[in-house]
Order: sequence, then C-alpha cells, then structure tokens
Amino acid sequence: MTPEAKQHIDKARECLTHAKTILAAGIGEDAGRNAYLAGLHAAKAVIFERTRKVAKTHRGVRTLFSELAKDDAILSQFTAFLAEAYVLKSIADYEVGPDAIVSLDEASSAIEQAVKFVECIAESLG
Repeated sequence: MTPEAKQHIDKARECLTHAKTILAAGIGEDAGRNAYLAGLHAAKAVIFERTRKVAKTHRGVRTLFSELAKDDAILSQFTAFLAEAYVLKSIADYEVGPDAIVSLDEASSAIEQAVKFVECIAESLG
C-alpha cells in the first residue's frame, strides 16, 4: 500500500471512531456524515492505489470509484453505499426543517456499512 493510500485508510478509521462516538451521543446527522467520510477516504485510497489520481470533489471520488468498481466484484458491492451515505452527509450539511433528520438507525446502518467498506479496502490493499 502506498503511503498516500495508507493515510486515507487511517483517516477513514478515524472518521469511523468519530461516527461511533457521535452515534453513542445520540446525534444521527453527524454520525451519518462521518460514516460517509469514512467511505470517502476508503474510496480515495483505492483510487490513488490503482490510478495514482487524486479526486478533488465528492462527485469525482464517486465517479472514479464507480469506474474502478465496474469490473471488480469486491468494490462493486460498495458503490451504492457511497451514493446513499452521501445523502446523509447532504442532509447533515445543507438541509433544514423538520425533515432534515438522519435517524439513529440510519446512522447506525451507515456506520456498519462503512466499517465493512473500510476494512475490506484496507485488507485488499494490504
């Protein structure tokens, strides 16, 4: 694993720690956001490791990751997670009003998926 990819995996694990702590405090929006960020950094690790490219936007990461996942059975199982978790990040960052809520169940589910994603990527990259 390149040092750059390792830094992204380390950051992903840090985001997971934050997500779990925030979930325990009962704050779904921030927990969901951190679950997404964990996945984002795992995706960035894969992208850099395989292409040596650095995606600079959330959309760029999702696009490049999706391209890499097309022919990869391991990666393809996480493409939907990135898109779904991005919705949680968007709710936390931009939405207002009574519908702008990430439930604790949604956040918990996202964290579970993010853990699987990060560990799967870390293992596959060595």
